[in-house]
Amino acid sequence: MIPDTEVTTMNMTMDVPRTTDAARTLRADLVERAATLRPLLSGNADPADRERGVPAENIGALAEAGLLSLMRPARYGGLQTDHRTLLEVGREVGRACGSTAWVTSLLNANAWFVGLFPARAQDDVWAHTPHARVAGVVTPSGTARVVEGGYRVSGRWTPASGCAHADWAVLGVTRPDAEGTSDAVGIVLAPMSELTIEDTWFVAGMRGTASNTLVGEDLFVPAHRFHSVPDAIEGRYATPFTDEALYRAPFVPTAALVLTGPQLGLAAAAVDLLVERAPGRALALTGYTSQAEAPTVQLAAAHAASLADSARLHAYRAAADIDEAARAGVFPDYDARARMRMDAGMAAVHAREAVRIVCSAQGASSFGESNPLQRVWRDIETGSRHAVLNPEVAAEIYGKSLFGIRGTVSVMV
Repeated sequence: MIPDTEVTTMNMTMDVPRTTDAARTLRADLVERAATLRPLLSGNADPADRERGVPAENIGALAEAGLLSLMRPARYGGLQTDHRTLLEVGREVGRACGSTAWVTSLLNANAWFVGLFPARAQDDVWAHTPHARVAGVVTPSGTARVVEGGYRVSGRWTPASGCAHADWAVLGVTRPDAEGTSDAVGIVLAPMSELTIEDTWFVAGMRGTASNTLVGEDLFVPAHRFHSVPDAIEGRYATPFTDEALYRAPFVPTAALVLTGPQLGLAAAAVDLLVERAPGRALALTGYTSQAEAPTVQLAAAHAASLADSARLHAYRAAADIDEAARAGVFPDYDARARMRMDAGMAAVHAREAVRIVCSAQGASSFGESNPLQRVWRDIETGSRHAVLNPEVAAEIYGKSLFGIRGTVSVMV
């Protein structure tokens, strides 16, 4: 059972100074809505893991609470919040269920991607179905052949987190006829009704995300539903609604940061479990009848809680930088974007280490099938290794940028 109150009550005030009181009030309200759902979500966490899918009950409750419309434009009835809010909601949901948090964050993130497209493409998704949800895989695993009026798209895209609950998909493609030009790589929008889902998600952690494979075969995508990825990386978005700050945020840092919310929640859940359980358990093969009295467990609690806080601080700093740049209408330079990606990677590393310390402190029982800590451990070991969060790649990019070396590791900066 996950306790109702957090052990760590430190006030994380790192936020964009110009965030309005109304925005902070809405954020607090949304986090509270997520907290209210925790008993339901934590109760469904084991079935989600065991049955390899987030229950429809979870998705329905999240949608009713408005937690799947955080990144949808207000023009379509969305909340159009900010990335700090998305992180905090993802964290709160992650305290109850890592897979549900991951799906929550990714469905919201893909809605943000749609907000970068031309108005006509956004209308295709939301004009007649304003609650439409979007999954996606940005990795260019498909091809887009130019035809009159658009493209013929084929490919296989994985892992497509949340696809079981989505109406549309963002799909990464290459344009073979544009090889060597700036438009060689892009993302397209396609309705899920034109795609098939292959059951391929057999993994150790984040099993409930059902991040299966999307398959498309020669489906027509009109031209307005293509967006150049190189343009997006440089902040050249197709949306005509340039007064909407949220959709001015930098592409790659945002794509990395949105993955950290669930990690923050899993780290918090692990610390909560340690502090809840340690007082009632003896430390095996010692004279301590309560683990809470043992210095080794006290130190573990301190280190794990501090690492969980460090993860939040890194993530919230990146969110503040992203939200402030978007609000000011300033596209961050390469070095700033490199640091944002580094922050996201470090948040994942610190969160993962916090969980590892808790598992070590709790010993072999951490990995009992009936212990929720084993699911937390499997989830964070899996989720924190998403390619965009890769801390070593992020460090190489950041380290080179500190020496003025740019653009030699990856275009994803």
